[in-house]
Amino acid sequence: MTQARLQQLREEIARHDYQYYVLDAPTIADAEYDRLFRALADLEAEHPEWVTPDSPTQRVGGTPASELGEVQHSVPMLSLGNAFSDEEVEAFDKRVSDGLTASGALAAGAAPAYLCELKLDGLAISLRYEDGHLVQAATRGNGQVGEDVTANVRTIRAIPLQLRQPVPGVVEIRGEVLMFRQDFERLNQAQGERGQKLFVNPRNAAAGSLRQLDARITAARPLRFFAYGWGQVDQMPDVRTHSAMLAWIADLGVPVNDRRRVAEGAAGLLAYFTEIGEARSSLAYDIDGVVYKVDSLAAQRQLGFVSRAPRWALAHKFAAEEATTELLGIDVQVGRTGAITPVARLKPVFVGGVTVTNATLHNEDEVRRKDVRIGDTVVVRRAGDVIPEVVAPVPELRPEHAALFEMPTACPVCGSAIERLEGEAIARCTGGLVCAAQRKQALAHAVGRRALDIDGLGEKLIDRLVDLGRLTSLADIYTLKAEELAGLERMGEKSAQNLVAAIDKARRPSLGRLLFALGMRHVGETTARDIARHFGSLDAVLAADEHAMMGVPSVGPVVAAAAVHFLGEPHNREVLQSLLGECGVEPQAEAAPAAAGAVLAGKTFVLTGTLPTLTRDQAAQRIAAAGGKVSGSVSRKTSYVVAGEEAGSKLTKAQELGVPVLDEAGLIELLGDSN
Repeated sequence: MTQARLQQLREEIARHDYQYYVLDAPTIADAEYDRLFRALADLEAEHPEWVTPDSPTQRVGGTPASELGEVQHSVPMLSLGNAFSDEEVEAFDKRVSDGLTASGALAAGAAPAYLCELKLDGLAISLRYEDGHLVQAATRGNGQVGEDVTANVRTIRAIPLQLRQPVPGVVEIRGEVLMFRQDFERLNQAQGERGQKLFVNPRNAAAGSLRQLDARITAARPLRFFAYGWGQVDQMPDVRTHSAMLAWIADLGVPVNDRRRVAEGAAGLLAYFTEIGEARSSLAYDIDGVVYKVDSLAAQRQLGFVSRAPRWALAHKFAAEEATTELLGIDVQVGRTGAITPVARLKPVFVGGVTVTNATLHNEDEVRRKDVRIGDTVVVRRAGDVIPEVVAPVPELRPEHAALFEMPTACPVCGSAIERLEGEAIARCTGGLVCAAQRKQALAHAVGRRALDIDGLGEKLIDRLVDLGRLTSLADIYTLKAEELAGLERMGEKSAQNLVAAIDKARRPSLGRLLFALGMRHVGETTARDIARHFGSLDAVLAADEHAMMGVPSVGPVVAAAAVHFLGEPHNREVLQSLLGECGVEPQAEAAPAAAGAVLAGKTFVLTGTLPTLTRDQAAQRIAAAGGKVSGSVSRKTSYVVAGEEAGSKLTKAQELGVPVLDEAGLIELLGDSN
């Protein structure tokens, strides 16, 4: 009888959790719920042998973890392409319509059906259920590998520990962990009363809560969850649409947002966007746009993917948020190649969900063109994760003492001369690796994910090691020892061992990654890979003169001169010799290029300016995935120049040489049509 009572309590509590967190329709008072929970806890205390992992009492974690482990996603968690304008949404709908019509999946003149849903401003996670029981939860991470947050996710009452319907095998449910605004305000009030740090916004609070090493802290945070997709599903239900699949997930007892809707064609998408935009302020949670997904699962499979994003989905983001504040001063930052960037120091202002104190001014010419002066009231813009920028001054509020910006003549870090070459918009420090700022940036670039991929060697640690004089070149990284790292502030023994293991793993990079890691000016990731494929070995690369280097299809005279000059410098030769000698670095042959039949095979692209939705890396990845190549300079060999806002001399040269110029929409259309 006692065990039957225990099961009855568990089922009753699970039912009330479902009513409250999924249906938002509680049927009992909080005091009555607490009474049931205490009764279950007391019964399990009397019979600990009856406690099971999916009991409601097991949601609060025990011993804190030392670190969050890694989880390999069985199905990658992809990102979405972005749109900021009606025209981009209409272009997306046209690409979908053309693709489905050409294949016969859509009748000529018919409008595709889309599932429209909110773009929640939280943290993406994947929930893995096996035979109906929650066994693992992981963050998106890089899309392939995420962080194991199972213990923390188990504390979120909106997420069932056991599905309401029996489902054999594996079911992975993807969605967003978030915090409602009212809950966020209560949390911050409690934080303030305890004298603890306040959170900036609900998204940061949710992300920080989910990534705690102590699940008991997560349990005290009011987190919610909405599902929007799935990964591995061993036994798919008999459904043919995305909307029906989400309805099935909701039937399993997992929360799915009720503001979703099926719409047809671009007109339907834009009507939904307008409706949600008007209702945005009345929602209980933050959103930063809406998401459109082709509803037919068969059509999704037919449209497929480009690079790391599906062709059948699009995120339509709300317009960038702007605010005005005072420009207190203009400093300069020194980049990896010595580039001197003016940075606005601002009176703190809350914009785009965060407090902004610094914003980019791009370069000296931009400061002059915008007529931004120290002391001005300025308009600051921030959209999504984009670096905040100063849009313009407010002239009518300009004080009499407003001062013009003067580019310094000496580097603020190393004191070397600052020079600006003819025809270039960027001024540069001439100190090279003598400049600690350039050295730090160069090393951070070298260990990055797209270069040597040394996990655990972040910018703060690099800064510390450079300041200590321990890192003077790339070769020094491979001489770091666990015992010396463990002695540094905030670096434990385990972290030090993990870092040394990551360094050892990076002793066999591909030749292209090694060349990219060197940080040669004008040599990007794609060009480095092309050079590696062309020459086959590092010895052959080092032996190449400018004429030989220009034999690489994507390399023009500017890139060839920069690469040969860099590789010929005695200091750089010494570093390479150290890498190959005492450091034991063995560069591996580069993988074969894309097949000749790839859609952009034989085409060379140059990217310039700021594209509206894609970063340059994303654009380059999409081009490379389609068989094209991206070069750093414009020549007569260039097939297309892709130009965004504030395009510079590359656009001018393309126009002079008669090279075709595309905007982002043109590039996407070229990729879409080709595919």
